[in-house]
Amino acid sequence: MRRAAVIALTALAPISWGTTYAVTTELLPPDRPLFTGLMRALPAGLLLVALARTLPRGAWWWRAGVLGALNIGAFFPLLFLAAYRLPGGVAAVVGSVGPLFVAGLAALLLAERPTARTLLSAVVAAFGVSLVVLQAGAALDAVGVLAGLASSASMSAGIVLTKRWGRPEGVGPLAMTGWQLTAGGLLIAPVALVVEGAPPAIDGGAAAGYLYLALANTAVSYWLWFRGIERLTATSVTLLGPLSPITAAVIGWALLGEALSPVQLLGMTVAFAATLAGQFAAARAAAAPAPLTRTGTLIRTTAPADPGTQERPATPAPAGTGVPAGTGAGPAR
Repeated sequence: MRRAAVIALTALAPISWGTTYAVTTELLPPDRPLFTGLMRALPAGLLLVALARTLPRGAWWWRAGVLGALNIGAFFPLLFLAAYRLPGGVAAVVGSVGPLFVAGLAALLLAERPTARTLLSAVVAAFGVSLVVLQAGAALDAVGVLAGLASSASMSAGIVLTKRWGRPEGVGPLAMTGWQLTAGGLLIAPVALVVEGAPPAIDGGAAAGYLYLALANTAVSYWLWFRGIERLTATSVTLLGPLSPITAAVIGWALLGEALSPVQLLGMTVAFAATLAGQFAAARAAAAPAPLTRTGTLIRTTAPADPGTQERPATPAPAGTGVPAGTGAGPAR
């Protein structure tokens, strides 16, 4: 039951990210994706750092910078580039390979060995997402595909390193989230200024939209996301990603008057079923007994059976050391 509660709370993050497309198109100035990313990340990060009243120490200055770059600073610009170069939701499909990236990196860095059922769930979920967001005549663009793959790889590496490094003794998830959002926002700021120029005029609707994105869509959602990474396996967390395009499609139908075809409804069903199946597969893997060495010593290859009680990643750090896509292409996290 505790694991189910952790999964449910973590799932609120991609569900929230699924609202980004509607808020951006209905309330915010057009053609300012990088400024929007900046307004999401930096104010939210500074707020969480102020609330936590804790700054990084020692190696955590560069670790927070690396995680902030992977999860936010590099992820956002690459994602937006893919969204602009890949029409018709192709960017969302390219990004949906993230669970496969995470599974590979988790096997290398975390000794999390995904089962065949988990990998199959990831592939089926990506197929379901493609049915939801792909449109007839969708074109491929080499730069867009590379940007989409790079954004997915960046986020995947960020998830796995967040799991591997854990957090410093006595530092809570709130501070860790604030560090990453602040670092990511500071990286986006100069890129937004060079590419998009001076900030746009902000009216009342835009102010409300930016406030929602900074607080609910970013500060709270990323806190839940990173909290889930601590308590679940990396692959289990990333398999919740398809909830974002599903949410975007539902909001587009319910609030924006967008039609949902039978194929899209089928895709939503397939993606949601695969997401649930992936969680059950990860739960079975987590509950399986660890193998024994010849001396009888236990070797842990997955997260513990009750991850909800775990405050640190299963694999210790070495010494010294998310387009929402609705029916079109748009930013996912």
